[in-house]
Amino acid sequence: MAAHDDLRRPRPGTVIDEREFTPVSGPPIRVPSHGHLVHLQFRRFAGCPVCNLHLRSIVRRHAEIEAAGIREVVVFHSPADELREHAADLPFAVIADPGKRLYVEFGVESARRALLHPRAWGPILRAVLRSTWAIVRGRERGPAARPQGGRFGLPADLLIAEDGTVVACKYGEHAYDQWSVDELLDLASRSSHPATSKP
Repeated sequence: MAAHDDLRRPRPGTVIDEREFTPVSGPPIRVPSHGHLVHLQFRRFAGCPVCNLHLRSIVRRHAEIEAAGIREVVVFHSPADELREHAADLPFAVIADPGKRLYVEFGVESARRALLHPRAWGPILRAVLRSTWAIVRGRERGPAARPQGGRFGLPADLLIAEDGTVVACKYGEHAYDQWSVDELLDLASRSSHPATSKP
């Protein structure tokens, strides 16, 4: 990773300017969000098996995440029309960023280690098997043969307080290196910037 990318990355204590995102479905959403912590996730491309494996864990425990005062916002580097086909059943805001403007702004990188890191191999195998079975059964659509933005994206997680302060962040070293739901909930519970209201 280039040094300028590292300098661009927000760190705990960085204040994020307020902005409005337009999800692929649903109303616009503001980040930061009044009365909530925001979990801003940077994923890869629409239909990415590894991303789907992780997001299913978020979906399963979404009510628990909401009860903790956390609002999920997930960014992909795919066009909105393509992403919409894969995100219809996701209960949170999904943002299309095909030009990777937000990835650049937040210092989220791509690297071959996303897929080549040994710790990624097990999750990749599980993800591909799960997605293949879902596609065969007609429950999911496969990804594009050549995803916009490439296949080597690395994940990133930021937890942002309602005043815009970055409470915590994680920049993944491989494609499946992100916070688990338990880690997210623990970070929120220990935050010095708790959400002031629940959804």
